[in-house]
Amino acid sequence: MVGVTEHRPQRWVTAAAACLLLALTTRALADPRAVVELFTSQGCSSCPAADKVLGDLAKDPSIIALSLPIDYWDYLGWKDTLADSRFSARQRAYSRMRGDREVYTPQVVVNGAMHVLGSDLAGIEAAALRTRSDGEVMSVPVTVRQSDRQLNVSVAAGHGRTGHGEVWVCAVARAVPILIGRGENRGREVTYHNVVRSWLKVGDWTGTPGTWSVPLENIKAAGVDAAVVYVQDGSRDNPGPMLGAAFTTLH
Repeated sequence: MVGVTEHRPQRWVTAAAACLLLALTTRALADPRAVVELFTSQGCSSCPAADKVLGDLAKDPSIIALSLPIDYWDYLGWKDTLADSRFSARQRAYSRMRGDREVYTPQVVVNGAMHVLGSDLAGIEAAALRTRSDGEVMSVPVTVRQSDRQLNVSVAAGHGRTGHGEVWVCAVARAVPILIGRGENRGREVTYHNVVRSWLKVGDWTGTPGTWSVPLENIKAAGVDAAVVYVQDGSRDNPGPMLGAAFTTLH
């Protein structure tokens, strides 16, 4: 009986430690440190390397990685099958807000604040760290859950000077293989990861806790199997830093 008495507390300590570790891990996964947006093109010979980097980043639960194929290289001999003119407009809007007129492929925008060559993994990691030094970037917890054919979004209160943002839902296709028939990448099959297929603004966040519900029929379409919710300072036409984000698969 003495042996049992001496060992039982140790087992309880071990179990408690495991529960604490699980809780911390769950919280860490719920609070991503960066949103990485890749502006890419099927007609760009430098882009497949960046597409692969984004695929690797998409496996990191602390990163929300998005592909936004642009359309301004379509005249080079191959019309990008995933491109959307709104993605090209978003890339130009980021450039205007930064004031540098840097628009190219493959270009990554990290946390809505810094741009990096899309194939430069070390540069992307450095940008994620640097943008977080602001203290407001990615500081607002966002949760998203699916239930009863609805996507339920919750945004927590802000901290410090953070007090306004737009709440958007992106419909995402997690893996889209494309065989490119012409142009610089002729004959190559490239898999594009977390491709944004549509956007939907669900509301304005004013710094206080807010909740929104979005019917899944407004999000799901052919190939869409995930959703990303983000809160961003500024507006669609004048995008600022990312304040928070969350990712969920759809079923």
